[in-house]
Amino acid sequence: MNKSEPNNYSTEAMQISNLKHGGNVYAYAKKLNLLPSEIIDASASLVPFDPPQIVIDSLNKEIKNLGFKYYPERNLSDLKEIISQFHGIHPDNILPGNGASELITWAGYEASKFGTSCIPSPCFIDYERSLNCWNSNFIHCELPKNWNNNFPQSFPLHPKGDVIWITNPHNPTGQLWEKNSLEEIIKKYKLVICDEAFLSMTPNGEKESLIPLTKKYDNLLVLRSLTKIFNIPGLRLGYVIGSYKKLKQWKIKRDPWPLNSFAIKAGIDLLSNNQFYEQWTRQIHSWINIERERVYKKLSKIENLKVHKSSTNFFLIESKTSLSPNIKYLENKGILLRECTSFRFLDEKWARISLQSNKKNTLLCKEIQNSFKK
Repeated sequence: MNKSEPNNYSTEAMQISNLKHGGNVYAYAKKLNLLPSEIIDASASLVPFDPPQIVIDSLNKEIKNLGFKYYPERNLSDLKEIISQFHGIHPDNILPGNGASELITWAGYEASKFGTSCIPSPCFIDYERSLNCWNSNFIHCELPKNWNNNFPQSFPLHPKGDVIWITNPHNPTGQLWEKNSLEEIIKKYKLVICDEAFLSMTPNGEKESLIPLTKKYDNLLVLRSLTKIFNIPGLRLGYVIGSYKKLKQWKIKRDPWPLNSFAIKAGIDLLSNNQFYEQWTRQIHSWINIERERVYKKLSKIENLKVHKSSTNFFLIESKTSLSPNIKYLENKGILLRECTSFRFLDEKWARISLQSNKKNTLLCKEIQNSFKK
């Protein structure tokens, strides 16, 4: 642990935020005169497999049937029913959205009703963006920067505030929080927002999901994304599970057609086939378990570089000096890492790396090693 006690930082002290995201493939492809497919994008935490055939068939069917000629169904009843069956949750407690990002914005709206939000940091910058949309008060609470290799782990903070935002597994550290420790957190706050965007792709992650607890606690909202696990970020598809009364207000205030017909159809087809879903997630978990250990061993050989352990498909590296020259070197090679200056409590000595295919991970490790030799 970096410090004996985490620090709280007010909104006023940290008002200006650097809203950066990974996944800027098109911009770098244009800059380097490459095709997007020639970029190794280790800055965005997506699976390295092509989208499943179910998605391709779903989109082709929607085109063939000219389903996009009509306005999408506003109530999203069919998609909600499928998600309901998938999780064993009543459809009224589910609200699909235009990716997790749209739902994070509405979670900020909900948080603004209850007082001061606590954001355990470093964290996904969209939480701060969302709260700023609604002029909501928030503080940053510093998470430990060192952790052991056993996952899941107990949530390490009990900070002040009325609302707490939790990411499980945590972005960018890759820590997996233990469900029972999170339930204790739920009891202490007026509202708990838990972002499980990466949980389904994390080996043994589903055991720690808070979705079952939404039946017990009205102050709990759980966010899910389908875009990362199926490598379909362009479709923008996610959902939130929680109190019917809360989600009803979101539905009234949001855009009338937040999902297009292609995203709706793809979501229904992806979650309707349990056998396919189980096979797909097994493939992903196997890939993570193999490649995570292989990449860890290769990068750990680099002098003055610390590779932090992770439960999922992304992890942090920490250097004794600035990683900016290394990241620039890699960019010129068509390899993107997630620089971490936009994460609270991290700086240019940190970077986040997302696992790739076996072949691309080999090249990635080789060029990272070369970047320290120049």
